[in-house]
Amino acid sequence: MARISGVNLPENKRIEYALPYVFGLGLKNSRDILLKLKINFDTRVKNLTNDEVAAIQQEVNNNYLTEGDLRKEITLNIKRLQEIGSYRGLRHKKGLPVRGQRTKTNARTRKGPRKAGGAIALKKKVTKK
Repeated sequence: MARISGVNLPENKRIEYALPYVFGLGLKNSRDILLKLKINFDTRVKNLTNDEVAAIQQEVNNNYLTEGDLRKEITLNIKRLQEIGSYRGLRHKKGLPVRGQRTKTNARTRKGPRKAGGAIALKKKVTKK
């Protein structure tokens, strides 16, 4: 079983597609690592030797920011933006889209589910006689 940066890689996948299971490594980084170490892209994870796994582990640890360290850095960057009061920091704090997307419609991922009350407030009140 290949374990890289605390992540168990799926045994039956090609190593090229298994490495992106590590947070912070994408397909491009995966291919770069394998080219540098001269490991065939078609090799399955279960067929890797211990030396190859160790070489991949060492390459990832020395040259890439992954998993917990990367998550911590991202969180600290967002906190820094919020503390200095930048526009992006305020958007993060309010839970709105940060990169200029429209919010009148289509911002449901950031804003969450619709809140009732918009149309209800406009209805006529029924008065008893």
